[in-house]
Amino acid sequence: MRRSEIRDHLLETALRLFNQHGYTATGVDLIIAEAGVAKTTLYRHFDTKEDLILAALERQDEQARDAMRVFVEQRASDPVGRLLATFDCLEAWFRDARFRGCPFVSAAGEHKDTANPVFRAAALHKRLTLAYFEELAHAARFAEPKRIAAEINVLHEGATAVAQMTRTTEPARQARRMAAQLLAAEGQIVEPSSPASSTRREDARQRAQASRS
Repeated sequence: MRRSEIRDHLLETALRLFNQHGYTATGVDLIIAEAGVAKTTLYRHFDTKEDLILAALERQDEQARDAMRVFVEQRASDPVGRLLATFDCLEAWFRDARFRGCPFVSAAGEHKDTANPVFRAAALHKRLTLAYFEELAHAARFAEPKRIAAEINVLHEGATAVAQMTRTTEPARQARRMAAQLLAAEGQIVEPSSPASSTRREDARQRAQASRS
C-alpha cells in the first residue's frame, strides 16, 4: 500500500477499535495487530498514541458531519424540514450495528481535563455540529436561531445518550417529535394553507410568546 493508504488503514482500524473498546483500553499493540503492520510503521505516521487519537477524531468529525449534511439535504429541501431530518439521520445511526454511543463524548469522558488536546478535539466537533444546526435555524428565519439550535442540540445529545443505553432507535423518533413541537411553537412548521391551519399557527405563536414573557 502507498503511504497515504497505510495511514488511512491505520485510522480506520483505530476508529473501529476505539469505538469497540474505548480510547484508553485500546493499546497500540492491538491496533498494529488488527491493522497487520509493524509498530515502526504506526510510529512513522503518528508520533504518539495521542496523535493517533487526535487524527482519528478529526477523521470521525469530518465523516460524521459530512454524512449528516448529505443525508439531510437528500431528505428535505427546506430548512425547517432539514432540522427535523437531522433526527432521521440519528435514527439511521442508532440502527447501525456498530453504534456504541457518541465517540466524542467517550473521548471527552476518558480525557476529562478541558485543556487536554483530545478533550478539545471532541468539544470542537460538538461546536461545529451546533453551528450546523444554527445555520439551518438562520435559513429558516427563526427569531432566535442560537436558542433554537441549542435546543435541537440538546435533543440530539439526549437521544444519543438514551439510545446508547437502550440500543433502540425510538429515542431518535421521540426527539424528533419533541423538535417538531418546539418548531411548531415558533410558528415555523409548514401546514396546508387554510384558515384553520393559519389559526393554529397563530395560536402556537401567541402561546410561545406568552410562555417567554
